[in-house]
Amino acid sequence: MVSKRAWIIFAVIVVGLLTALVITSRNANPVVDVSNVKENTILAATPASGNIADEVYGNTSSKVILIEYGDLQCPACGSAHPNIRKITEQYKDQLAFIFRNFPLSTIHPNARSGSAAAEAAGLQGKYWDMNNYLYEHQSDWVDLTGTNVTTALVSYAKDLGLNTTKFTSDLAADNVNKKISFDQAIGNKLNINSTPTFYLNGVQLSSDVISDVQQSNGDKLRALINADLQKVGVTPPASS
Repeated sequence: MVSKRAWIIFAVIVVGLLTALVITSRNANPVVDVSNVKENTILAATPASGNIADEVYGNTSSKVILIEYGDLQCPACGSAHPNIRKITEQYKDQLAFIFRNFPLSTIHPNARSGSAAAEAAGLQGKYWDMNNYLYEHQSDWVDLTGTNVTTALVSYAKDLGLNTTKFTSDLAADNVNKKISFDQAIGNKLNINSTPTFYLNGVQLSSDVISDVQQSNGDKLRALINADLQKVGVTPPASS
């Protein structure tokens, strides 16, 4: 029969282990305070974001901003990417496009590594090159495991002409990790639970519009962008 003293000792040990587990978990996934962040604007670099600013494709002075919260391993994001790339290229003189990291790591174990690769490439001025490359070659790296993931990402960096020594170091750098956590905290603030999620001037795009981007030509999104441009007195580009 177990004595009362033994049970007390056991209980103390269990509580100690649980406390250590909680502390370790918090250190691995630090809480980021984004309560005062104006998420529908282009965000400058801050210590909370690892001193890495939003990457913007297009017109950084635009009053019309499209933001994607995406996961680079996500098949649905991958299916949206071709039309998003076409649209953002077509509207690059009128529109600001931002991609924010929202890796769904529980179901996409390589997603955070993909985000780190894009941010690391961004530190060498090639964020969008890597973002596009990862989506276009998604089937080549999403099922890799262990060191094979890093090996593939470094090979992509080499293909893009990056300094692979710096890239490899930046993949695991604290500032890159902070940027990803910062983006994800903004997504959590918005109660995002799936990817891709898009906001156009602070208004979340409907599933109907996103489906059109994924499965058709994206003209429903173009119509929304055109309407917002006209509201601020900007002439939309000619239809491509």
